[in-house]
Amino acid sequence: MSETRIIVIDDDPTGSQTVHSCLLLTRWGAATLVEALKDPSPLFFVLSNTRGMDAVRAADTTREICRNLRGALKALAEEGRVINPLVVSRSDSTLRGHYPVETDVIAQELGPFDAHFLVPAFFEGGRITREGVHYLMVDGKPVPVHQTEFARDSVFGYRHSFLPDYVEEKTRGRLRAAAVRRFGLDEIRGDPLPRLLALSGNTCCVVDAERQSDLDGFAVALREAARQGRRFLFRSGASLLTALAGLPPQPIAPARMGQYVRRGRAGVIVMGSHVPTSTKQLEHLLAHTDVAPVELDVNALDHGAEAVKAEVLKRVNAAHRQGRTAAIYTSRGERRFETQTRRLAFGELISACLMDVVRNLPAGLGFLISKGGITSNEVLSTGLVLRTARVLGQILPGCSVVRCPADHPRFPDLPVVIFPGNVGSVDALTQVVRVLARNSQATPAQDG
Repeated sequence: MSETRIIVIDDDPTGSQTVHSCLLLTRWGAATLVEALKDPSPLFFVLSNTRGMDAVRAADTTREICRNLRGALKALAEEGRVINPLVVSRSDSTLRGHYPVETDVIAQELGPFDAHFLVPAFFEGGRITREGVHYLMVDGKPVPVHQTEFARDSVFGYRHSFLPDYVEEKTRGRLRAAAVRRFGLDEIRGDPLPRLLALSGNTCCVVDAERQSDLDGFAVALREAARQGRRFLFRSGASLLTALAGLPPQPIAPARMGQYVRRGRAGVIVMGSHVPTSTKQLEHLLAHTDVAPVELDVNALDHGAEAVKAEVLKRVNAAHRQGRTAAIYTSRGERRFETQTRRLAFGELISACLMDVVRNLPAGLGFLISKGGITSNEVLSTGLVLRTARVLGQILPGCSVVRCPADHPRFPDLPVVIFPGNVGSVDALTQVVRVLARNSQATPAQDG
């Protein structure tokens, strides 16, 4: 008899923002994947970071993950442990990312699938889908996402909020809107199982959802269909994962996450995200706390990164010696580039500079907050050089806390907050810092 595992290939590390106690993998060798498949948690995340890549690299990375995963599943089957995977391509709840590149590769490598589902809802972030239209809640009112700044993204822009039209746009007409199956609210709140069992040929489906209970009920039918042998692929936001995993409440309450701060010390915030939400949160933080501002001037990188890094670290170390948390942030605003290739290359230059800074942060800091999805992936995989990390839970809705292992060579047991760029109210970052500061001794640090 087979067992089910939810395998999430996440294009940045923020998909774990509604779950807990599961593994995040920043490496995807066969041995690491076998370890994750044997883990007691019903799901795990492979952090591909493909949203920060061009389409070719995203496809190659996804293919490598899938082939290694296929080998890991085969190895376990030969041991007598047969696993029926529910594969999720987790991406942005505002429809940015390499769709259909990643789902096409997954279907080629791990298929055939009877259907693939677009389920972008993320309720904690105010993303809902109604009558096939995907919305962002703004001041309590639903705004079609194609009318928001996310649709004007210089790499992943789009023109449609009606998901069947979005599918046709992104597949360049290969999948026509009329061929996309819709699962409306009445159906998923009723009994969608008969229709799920009738799907075949990797049919594209889009799913309405206004609240978590909608997806909770839909997940029951999905799991039953999987038990009866149906194979499904998902392109989703985070809320579907909550439903599929069916986890109990997290073991440590959000307000008590400060207990993980090391020795009550001040921390560091690394902010690579430049979306308007992040900028407003940064402004609120600096206006309402004694956090030390440390700007990384991205324009100065054109003249060499070493002087930029040295200046940032000098100011961070000075704040640490004073017992103050430092906020390292890239210059606000988004530079415009002639091509997507140049834009991505400059982003990689900024990321490389930030990760050099992270590797050389004061060894005695109490906590680390990483703001932005791509930034957070790089912090975990490159800055902290983690192979795996376990999610402790959320400190605020949509903001996960993970912890470095006890044997980490520089930052043992360091709590790290993964804070998506476009999540939270204007004071959300301030709230997180205050939760972590509750255990602060408010004394100057003596070590480096």
